[in-house]
Amino acid sequence: MAPTRGFARPYWVALRYMIVATIALGIIYPLAVLGVGQLALPAQANGSLITNADDTVTGSSLIGQSFTDADGNALPEWFQSRPSVAGYDASASVGSNYGPENPDFLDEIAARKAAISELEGVDPADIPVDALTTSASGLDPQISPEYALLQVPRVAEARGLEESQVHDLVESFIQGRDLGYLGNETVNVLQLNLALAQLG
Repeated sequence: MAPTRGFARPYWVALRYMIVATIALGIIYPLAVLGVGQLALPAQANGSLITNADDTVTGSSLIGQSFTDADGNALPEWFQSRPSVAGYDASASVGSNYGPENPDFLDEIAARKAAISELEGVDPADIPVDALTTSASGLDPQISPEYALLQVPRVAEARGLEESQVHDLVESFIQGRDLGYLGNETVNVLQLNLALAQLG
């Protein structure tokens, strides 16, 4: 019997270790992280959700949305987001992976440049790069302040608002660089459009 006990002992030790590790790392640790997240950063832990005036969830500040009609045409009364290969589908995050000299990529840029130039009534050379290119994730919720300000005349006209009023709204939604020097200034399109809806 002694040899049998000696043979089985390592398996019992491994089984006990697996049970303890499963409880500690599979139950206690996740619950602890969840608790800390809910206490310290509840908005971020719950997906950074954005609600409108009647407390209905309209999206997340981390995921971009499209403001187009069923045919993919820009709705003139809304600020437009950055182009997205994924169609802003969070379950299909993807970039185009085109190289800078890929003919398909260059054709897409030319088509977007012409469409935005016509929509906004601006010189193609004045269109910011983020209005023409997709992001690596296809889910970016922000655009550059330059692209947001470019859209002000069109949005103001479509809504019957003063350009200065819409311009000031955009300025109020410009988010500075992280830590004051990392990245670029941005404007969250969904948050801006929700505030715009309150203006009229």
